[in-house]
Amino acid sequence: MQKFPMTAEGLARLEEELKLLRVEERPAVIRAIAEARAHGDLSENAEYHAAREKQSFIEGRIMELETIIPAAEVIDVSKLSGDQVKFGARVTVLDEETEEEKTYRIVGAHEADMKVNSISISSPLAKALIGKKVGDSVEVPAPGGARAYEITAVAFR
Repeated sequence: MQKFPMTAEGLARLEEELKLLRVEERPAVIRAIAEARAHGDLSENAEYHAAREKQSFIEGRIMELETIIPAAEVIDVSKLSGDQVKFGARVTVLDEETEEEKTYRIVGAHEADMKVNSISISSPLAKALIGKKVGDSVEVPAPGGARAYEITAVAFR
């Protein structure tokens, strides 16, 4: 079985999502399907088709989470330290072209979320940063051409 590296917080979020899907979302969509069925002709019933589509998405996500969660390999980031970039690190980088500074947290692929600046360990930026230290520069391939970043801080909090 393939293992997926993950933080404890990331695993907790996935477990919570699975619980929500099983306890609230699945029963709600089943009720919506039953209600839509009661309206008669299913071939022209948009509510029925929308509910079935939502049910398909929910069941697919449940199956996906039921595969990911048991295969999660939780890495306790609180026990990590040092000045070298590794899984779980919060890395502050300076874009050498725009002088813009950003902080990213390197996490597992199934918990990455750019809304909170969490990037997957398999992303091009994370791959370039892994093993580097403060003061190092990395070049990352990007659609508009390679970008250069300087590492300004590494933290494990």
